[in-house]
Amino acid sequence: MPNPIAERQVADSRVVMTEIVLPEDTNHRGSIFGGRELALIDKCAAIAAIRLARGEVLTISMDTVEFRNPVVAGQILILHGWINAAFGSSMDIEVKVGSEDPASGDRNLTTRAYVTMVAVDDAGRPRKVPRLLAVDEEEERRAVEAALRRKVRLQNATTS
Repeated sequence: MPNPIAERQVADSRVVMTEIVLPEDTNHRGSIFGGRELALIDKCAAIAAIRLARGEVLTISMDTVEFRNPVVAGQILILHGWINAAFGSSMDIEVKVGSEDPASGDRNLTTRAYVTMVAVDDAGRPRKVPRLLAVDEEEERRAVEAALRRKVRLQNATTS
């Protein structure tokens, strides 16, 4: 049964995950497969969404994925995820992925993605999620940007 709390804060949805990149995660050049990284991003986004929805969620889209820097075997991936905005049953989640060199501790931003998830009930139908409160200007800016991404996504869906 979903938690009856009517509102939550972005901080309630925050996720930090770590993963070491093993040889089986990489291509012939030793860099992580994009699909492997996408799977980790999807998992991180799902945890953030579950923390807001307190129930089952489904991935609807990945609007933007920016692969910025390569990640090689032996490095550590650090994923940070949070919800930017909630719209009835859907949620806009941002995931930033960094890599860490275990020998030096040097870190780089490697990937950023925006994921849309929808909360669903036991029958798989969309269900409402609690309202997400922005507590500072940064969170308000992210919510506005999420609303713009949603508007574009919905416009594209009607023209397809």
